Amino acid sequence: MSYRLPEALQTDDDTRALAFLREYYGRDGGSAYTGSYFDGWGGQQDPDRFTAEDVVAVTFLSVVVPPMAAHRLLHTEAERFCRLLRDVGPDRDFAQETEPVHRDWPGWRLETALRELPGVGRTIASKLCARKRPRLLPIYDSVVGEVTCAQSWQWEPLRQALRADDGALQARLLRLRDAAGLDATVSALRVYDVIAWMEGRKRGVQPTDPDDQLGAAVTGS
Repeated sequence: MSYRLPEALQTDDDTRALAFLREYYGRDGGSAYTGSYFDGWGGQQDPDRFTAEDVVAVTFLSVVVPPMAAHRLLHTEAERFCRLLRDVGPDRDFAQETEPVHRDWPGWRLETALRELPGVGRTIASKLCARKRPRLLPIYDSVVGEVTCAQSWQWEPLRQALRADDGALQARLLRLRDAAGLDATVSALRVYDVIAWMEGRKRGVQPTDPDDQLGAAVTGS
């Protein structure tokens, strides 16, 4: 089955997508999902170095970086990951990437290196990547994968969708962010992730990745 957008983004009606964002971020009068703290946690961070704040931030998205993986990421292999982040380059909109994504793309190499850490799978790796390059590197988890029919990090179909029709989807995601009253720390990719995840959870999709250790039904992806 080919990649597909969340149903809430398949028509021009913003009602469902906007409701998902407002509920997730507590803009509807209710309590925000724990995952809403991921975006701005820890304030300004070094974009080319993983920090303890990044390791804490992903816990808001229902995953835990295992202790020895954190030790390697923050200490024994810290410089290696600094080089990988520098190779990715500065944060920028994924929709502005003009070349197709392939396995030698620096963002993919970063994700692959993270998955070599003990106990780190695709979900944890993607959330760590999104902490450092929130506009460029998409979050993946099994709920989003079920909604979009993505196979692991199926980046290229999403890049194409964001760029189609002169970037109409990218522009729409940013309009939805503004309409929901969210600030610029919430990237277009994160808006997309929240809409897809909320749609999946409303449909009763359960997380299946071993990475999802804390229970996304409680904390929010």
